[in-house]
Amino acid sequence: MNDLHQRIATSFDAQGLMATLGARLILVEDGEVRIELPFAAALSQQHGYVHAGAITSVVDSACGYAALTRGPENCEVVTAEFKTNFLRPAIGERFVAVGRVANAGRQLAVVTGEVLAYAAGAAEPKVVAMMQATMVYVQPRGG
Repeated sequence: MNDLHQRIATSFDAQGLMATLGARLILVEDGEVRIELPFAAALSQQHGYVHAGAITSVVDSACGYAALTRGPENCEVVTAEFKTNFLRPAIGERFVAVGRVANAGRQLAVVTGEVLAYAAGAAEPKVVAMMQATMVYVQPRGG
């Protein structure tokens, strides 16, 4: 595990929400992060699809961590804003949120994200949600 991956993994492991959702970090590269979310009935809404709140949470984290891969050393990120478009119901056995940096400056990063649904028997995953977000580089709490 390289230093960049370790930095992101340490922060990810400190997130209670990601643990609660059952999400796991599956890829960390310069400018891109992927987080996997397995289907769980506890994450569903009344029609049996994964709830928009769960989908938004994992793609927001993927976008934030993608931004962090391009951030200054000894900084963290917080979300300043995002917009999510839901393209179809979140139906699948597992979902992968992909965050990619579009532009990173000294104080802000603009990132894009998508959530792919992997269903049994499907040849290809389907994009169920897309996000555009702005992340702010901040000093760690207490520092």
